[in-house]
Amino acid sequence: MVTLEKDEYFMELALKEAEKAAEIGEVPIGAVLVRDEEVISRAHNLREVEHRAIAHAELLAIDKACKETGAWRLEGTTLYVTLEPCAMCAGAIVLSRVNRVVYGAKDPKGGCAGTLMNLLQEDRFNHQCEVVSGVKEEACREILSTFFKNLRDLKRKEKEERKSQL
Repeated sequence: MVTLEKDEYFMELALKEAEKAAEIGEVPIGAVLVRDEEVISRAHNLREVEHRAIAHAELLAIDKACKETGAWRLEGTTLYVTLEPCAMCAGAIVLSRVNRVVYGAKDPKGGCAGTLMNLLQEDRFNHQCEVVSGVKEEACREILSTFFKNLRDLKRKEKEERKSQL
């Protein structure tokens, strides 16, 4: 049986993945895919490092899990992700038959698991997911807020340095 305690444990692992992303200058989003309380894959954003728009944490975790299990159907799994999935990731989640998605922070600009729309529970699709939101929400929001504040500060500093050289 899934409990909040278990959800928080696996979300903490996703947060560790998000921290890895932040350390290399990536938007700090992490994902962990679990089946029968065992982690089958984990990933973090690599868009900047790999120069690939599709290198989102969710897609990388799904891809690793498919390779690990030898199957594209990830039935019986739960995906833990620190930020609400975007449309692209929601589509991959549905297509790979993930049963349950647990996310931390809502994404007001791109969230497709309930905020802007809910592609994960669209009854016109052949698969729907259970969705749980807000698990370790504050920690998930905080890592993103800190990252973007630091990025803005860096850009401001670079701009000031360029001005001073004129």
